[in-house]
Amino acid sequence: MTRTTPPRPLDVEAVFPALAAHRRTATRLHPRSGSPTVRESSVAGPLLWPADEPWPVCTATHKKGTGHLLSEVRLKRRIHAEAEGRDLTDEELRVLTGTGRGRHAPDLAPDSPVPMLAVAQLYTRDVPDLTGPQDQDLLQVFWCPFEAHGPGSTIDVVLAWRRSADVGAVLDPQPEPRVIGREGCVPTMCVVHPEQVVEYEYLGSLEEDLQEEICTWRGGLLDDEEPDEDPEEEDDQDEDTSPPVSYATYEDYAAAMAAAREAGPETFTYMSDLSIAPGWKVGGFASWHLTDPARVDCLVCGTAMPPLLTVDKWEGDSASRSWRPVEDQESGPRTHDPTGVHLGRGLMRVHTCPADPAHPHRLSFQ
Repeated sequence: MTRTTPPRPLDVEAVFPALAAHRRTATRLHPRSGSPTVRESSVAGPLLWPADEPWPVCTATHKKGTGHLLSEVRLKRRIHAEAEGRDLTDEELRVLTGTGRGRHAPDLAPDSPVPMLAVAQLYTRDVPDLTGPQDQDLLQVFWCPFEAHGPGSTIDVVLAWRRSADVGAVLDPQPEPRVIGREGCVPTMCVVHPEQVVEYEYLGSLEEDLQEEICTWRGGLLDDEEPDEDPEEEDDQDEDTSPPVSYATYEDYAAAMAAAREAGPETFTYMSDLSIAPGWKVGGFASWHLTDPARVDCLVCGTAMPPLLTVDKWEGDSASRSWRPVEDQESGPRTHDPTGVHLGRGLMRVHTCPADPAHPHRLSFQ
């Protein structure tokens, strides 16, 4: 089934023509549980990986035998999916309350090489915003499922580009780590339903005068939507001098936006509804909803690095529900958190250098 993003509440470029210089397309992937083949784009599906080519491994030194069994994580998710809408059996409850986190592979030393986890495979024929090295039409994404890399103790991501036509015999079976650090590092196997949309740059990254115009316009719309107040009563009210609100997590931000919508008339905002699509996507802009905007530049040549791939916990939550696909408006929670991945505070981006895709990529988190 295709996935269709609802039309935006208004043509924001018609209101702010200057935004035309801050427009970019993105391809929403819309992953949904399924059984893809090696010849299809997918999340966590089997890869078109040559039988004679070594599989990527993590060689960094960190704990590799302590965590969750990958097989158990997948079994628990399958039970939850199959039991949706009914009571769990005693056997299912036993599995769901099973071993959990522990030292499941004591034979694995911190410096043991372990297979990286296959995360995504994307063909350029399916994803119009996917751009990489010339003549290479397939991107394969891996990561180490332990957040123990680099100064920020994050995951380690590997990108592999190739020409799909050059692949002969395909590696089968494909290696996997036995143990993973956290369940949120494991994507559920999904087919994808690519859809290209238009995005506009994050509000805090626009020039100041344009930011001010948008903020003033938004306030004017809210004034028009709210009932008139008694001028005398307004004069008696103290000026609101409360400090700006900040949010520790995306869940806090989403809850606040949902509460605001419930408390007043149905509204839309540039941030939630007009600029940047949520969910797994290729291309587009970076959202900086939990921090100030930050430059992500290539460490080799200094070129600004846009997001290549965004990995998001939400397909469309309470703060950005206008982005939920038409086909999923009445669906259950699994359509809004289809992959089970939760990195950073809910969102991770892989940035690549447009001047030379071979330059090292960088990660950013929200």
